[in-house]
Amino acid sequence: MDQVQKILIIGFVWPEPNSSAAGGRMMQLISLFRAQGFRITFASPAQNSDFMVDLDEYEVDKKSIELNNSSFDLFVKDFNPDIVLFDRFMMEEQFGWRVAENCPDALRILDTEDLHCLRLARQKAFKENRIFTTSNLLSEDVAKREIASILRCDLSLIISEFEMELLESVFKIDKGLLHYLPFLLEPIKIAKVQKLPLFEERKNFIFIGNFLHEPNWNAVQYLKESIWPLIKKQLPEADLHVYGAYPSQKVLQLHKPFEGFCVKGRAIDAQNVVRNARVVLAPLRFGAGIKGKLLEAMQCGTPSVTTTIGSESMHGNLSWNGFIVDKPSFFADKAVQLYQDEIIWLKAQQSGMEIVNKRYLKKIFADDFVKKVNILQSNLEKHRLTNFMGAMLQHHTLNSAKYMSRWIEAKNK
Repeated sequence: MDQVQKILIIGFVWPEPNSSAAGGRMMQLISLFRAQGFRITFASPAQNSDFMVDLDEYEVDKKSIELNNSSFDLFVKDFNPDIVLFDRFMMEEQFGWRVAENCPDALRILDTEDLHCLRLARQKAFKENRIFTTSNLLSEDVAKREIASILRCDLSLIISEFEMELLESVFKIDKGLLHYLPFLLEPIKIAKVQKLPLFEERKNFIFIGNFLHEPNWNAVQYLKESIWPLIKKQLPEADLHVYGAYPSQKVLQLHKPFEGFCVKGRAIDAQNVVRNARVVLAPLRFGAGIKGKLLEAMQCGTPSVTTTIGSESMHGNLSWNGFIVDKPSFFADKAVQLYQDEIIWLKAQQSGMEIVNKRYLKKIFADDFVKKVNILQSNLEKHRLTNFMGAMLQHHTLNSAKYMSRWIEAKNK
């Protein structure tokens, strides 16, 4: 009888699927490994939160770990996982060398979530009022750290086709180290569509997004200052409801019900509020990855208006779930058109469902990913021999990170 395989997931935070797309993504990966019969342990140095998922319900063992503490070495050696999945490159930086030292035969996978270096370089270009070019990435410290992390791992999961292309063309990463794995969704079936609220049963606009994520906070400011006044002028009876986890005081201060701008804070049931809105607004001016909020809108049958950045890599050659516009006045006009015209709205709704069913189904991607993992596990030594840059970085990182961490640990004592 085959021995049960073990996977250790090292999380940046404990999963909160109701707070962020990243939390939803992590639960999709957990579900995928569970379906393969893995014994899963989820470890994180983060504090517990009120909104974290109960991992027991998913038959996942929970383990709190510490940064810069050799207790992790004892734990990982004892657990002896077959696979270690790092949630974002920062976790690979902290724990990757310890895994390599104590469990050298474990397959090391990095889930990038999105390319942090891309998001931050775009954010910097926006703040400095200049046009972003991919060459900006080459001078970024975060890019050097993130790319080093990708090279040290046996496989990195990339959520966006644009980012796959960027890694191969700009950073010259061998495609054998990368695997395109977007969100893994269930199909939208006709029975589900028939239960959705109708056009005339819905009202108001909605924005939803975690406020710990800078692109979301920036988009809400943009809505408040530049876009919502133009919409409200044309649709005085409509309101905009702004939802999101972890709103700060500066977010809450934007609440102006008499202007139709209503900051609601955390949504207890995100899908419910999106399902009952008529249009989702997502004027994102920088960011990376693919946008969970826009996929959720498609699943809820709610058309959206977003920007080029918001829709990046999401719909391929299919029609968008509404409109993609970058200029505030055009954005407002398209939002009003979508809100008022049922024929355009229904067509947009249909396009969103087509995007989900053709580009994000779990069944399209799950088998290929499992096959890739199996092949790598069977040929790990050979795979690593073809990645000399990664081996070199692993060698130097193991030594430098090891002594820095030991020094911090001794200092903490």
